[in-house]
Amino acid sequence: MKHIDIENVLQDKTLLGSTVTVCGWVRTSRESAAVTFLEVTDGTSFTRLQVVVDKSKLALDPECTKCGASIAATGVVVKAFKGEGAELNAESVRLLGKCPGDYPIQKKRTTLEFLRGIPHLRLRTNTFSAVFRVRSVAAQAIHRYFHSHRFYYVHTPLITASDCEGAGEMFRVTTQPWNAKYDSEEAYYRDDFFGRKAGLSVSGQLEGEVAAMALGRIYTFGPSFRAENSNTTRHLAEFWHVEPEIAFAELPEVMEVAEDMIKNVVRAVLEECPAEMDFFEKFVESGLKAKLQNIVESKFAVLEYTEAIELLKKADVTFQYPVDWGCDLQTEHEKYLTEHYFKKPVFVINYPKEIKSFYMKQNPDGKTVAATDLLVPGIGEIIGGSEREADPDKLLAVMKERKMDLASYQQYLDLRKFGTAPHGGFGLGFDRFVMYVTGMENIRDVVLFPRTVKNIM
Repeated sequence: MKHIDIENVLQDKTLLGSTVTVCGWVRTSRESAAVTFLEVTDGTSFTRLQVVVDKSKLALDPECTKCGASIAATGVVVKAFKGEGAELNAESVRLLGKCPGDYPIQKKRTTLEFLRGIPHLRLRTNTFSAVFRVRSVAAQAIHRYFHSHRFYYVHTPLITASDCEGAGEMFRVTTQPWNAKYDSEEAYYRDDFFGRKAGLSVSGQLEGEVAAMALGRIYTFGPSFRAENSNTTRHLAEFWHVEPEIAFAELPEVMEVAEDMIKNVVRAVLEECPAEMDFFEKFVESGLKAKLQNIVESKFAVLEYTEAIELLKKADVTFQYPVDWGCDLQTEHEKYLTEHYFKKPVFVINYPKEIKSFYMKQNPDGKTVAATDLLVPGIGEIIGGSEREADPDKLLAVMKERKMDLASYQQYLDLRKFGTAPHGGFGLGFDRFVMYVTGMENIRDVVLFPRTVKNIM
């Protein structure tokens, strides 16, 4: 159907006085004695277009006034009666799709929890329309950033035989029937599709390192899967992951890239989504824009893990989880450091080796690894990264110590055998990043169809 985008009608002043056709869904309707006002959106603009129907000139089908109905309206573009922008003086309005009275998204305010139960419709609300516009802009900004810095975009496999984290929290991939009976696990997998145990990837990092050791700088941007029984506001079973890998880089350079990327993407969101950010500022998180502007303008703090533990021990706060050297920082600890002590993002570096992944470079002290987590106010950890262990003997020793299946990692070990080099990278949880820049408090509300424990709507 030939029509013009509502975004063009609202922004292009050369269209004033022109006759155009727009299509969209009715969000609200109101009437006076002489005029019907329809607010219509087609998804191209966060701002709605007002369609003005003169009752003396046009008999309007009542179905066209119902919330959720889709229509095509033809008329003259005129300057908006109030404020900037434009509106449409309708010459004809045609019903494209009816919407019955039990449409669950009406004028009355609905809760986010209720909307999670109708994920196929919730994008039609202002909140989710704004969230997914920002998500799209942020994703594009990430691609632009890496492309402009000569990172190659690679696609790593979603089905893998290795567990990147070494934690075993993977979804199994199989074609075997549910009631398959075998004498041993080995026999079971031998008859499976790949002839061995396979699962959904928890990260593209290991394969990304392969690419970085030939192309220099690469990044992946795709889904990862973790079978954690974590029913929290920050965890998903399927989430989106941004993972750059940089050859000939040590930990400080990895952190430099992470900080620069975060600032560039935040800046893009603020510049390209002004209406959406105004909405979040007003209805979701007061002070959000100032918080994000502070991110762009401030230098991120860098804090040794050991120093972080000492700060937390001295804090005049009663933490639910006790703090001692060797513990993993909990959300409450991360929020104290970012929101109360530094009041800005913080890189915590050089964690105890026992609480970090096998592939992280061992520091000379023999106790810590060259790892970093970027903590941000309101969310906590948003990036995890490290310099990777380039010494083949040290890497092999750690893998044996953790009783890992070396056969599944032979290609990874070969990278240290044939021309090993220092390198590092990080992973950004993209969904958590979208939470951060929108102020949304639940990760389920920044994902189109969230996959969580006992939930696959």
